[in-house]
Amino acid sequence: MSRLVGFYPGSFDPVTNGHLDVIERACKLVDRLVVAVGTHHSKAPLFAHEDRMELLRQTVDPIGKRTDTVIDVIEFDGVMVLAAREAGAKLVIRGLRDTTDYNYEMQMVGMNAQMAPDLQTVFVPSSPHVRHISATLVRQIAQLGGDIAAFVPAIVLKALKNK
Repeated sequence: MSRLVGFYPGSFDPVTNGHLDVIERACKLVDRLVVAVGTHHSKAPLFAHEDRMELLRQTVDPIGKRTDTVIDVIEFDGVMVLAAREAGAKLVIRGLRDTTDYNYEMQMVGMNAQMAPDLQTVFVPSSPHVRHISATLVRQIAQLGGDIAAFVPAIVLKALKNK
């Protein structure tokens, strides 16, 4: 039996409740979801790559069990569509918070479609209760000593406090 595979790429620095919302909703669309942690050589991440992958594994495991979806956490370095193909994906999952995200993502859809016309992008709008969350803002608030408990899973909050 062929399984529909989705590919959800990001830096996940850190994984937020917004990311988990998109992951949970994407699990309703696919049989297997590959959550791919990308490396951005021009960015200095807050969490090491291995730490981001481990935090993701721990936070998505309950979602996979609850939705009866296989969720794999992988890493990739390079062109996203090549990593998606290598993972066997047919769908690229992208979360949208607002029109700013939409405008950026539409540019990416055009570029990706030229490189990989066999892949389709599916936009998953964020749920209203997490729409305002961004990893960038979470990092900034955490670095300034603010309370981010409402924006990240407990395990991520603990990891951030240990930083």
